[in-house]
Amino acid sequence: MRARDIQMAGVADVRRRVLMISGAIDTTEHDISVSVNLPEPGRWQVIKSETNLTDKTWVAMQVVTDEDSTFVNDADTLVLSRQFSKSFMTPDQRRLTFYDGEVRPGEAVLKVYSLDAGGRKPTYSYSRYSPIATDTAEQSRQTLDELIGNGMKQRPVIELIVPVTVIG
Repeated sequence: MRARDIQMAGVADVRRRVLMISGAIDTTEHDISVSVNLPEPGRWQVIKSETNLTDKTWVAMQVVTDEDSTFVNDADTLVLSRQFSKSFMTPDQRRLTFYDGEVRPGEAVLKVYSLDAGGRKPTYSYSRYSPIATDTAEQSRQTLDELIGNGMKQRPVIELIVPVTVIG
């Protein structure tokens, strides 16, 4: 796996405090660690889209922040995905899992959440879960329930620095 096989780019709208990132993923064996250069620390709404270029269907996606950042969890903040109907955030607000849906090969996933970035260079990692072909539906559901509650095991990581264009 080469880092150039994963393409991502971002735009930060300073006036609206929105960070938009889009790209494509073509690995199922690695987690992705994403670093972005923000114009300033603080609260940013993240709108992220990525295309599944693998041959597997993703049924859950997990995002974990670095030690200086947390997800925002209040009544005024959107946490949603077009492809996943449910989300789970840990009490420390450092892990967010989207589930109860799917992203098939060739499809894009859209996620929206807010991040309180303690610095200008937040890093977060994300993982995808695809059921094992030989598992029964019940085994896959049990595995998914465990992953939601306990988090996904970290796999080898590909580090990616996402270029961010600043507007506004």
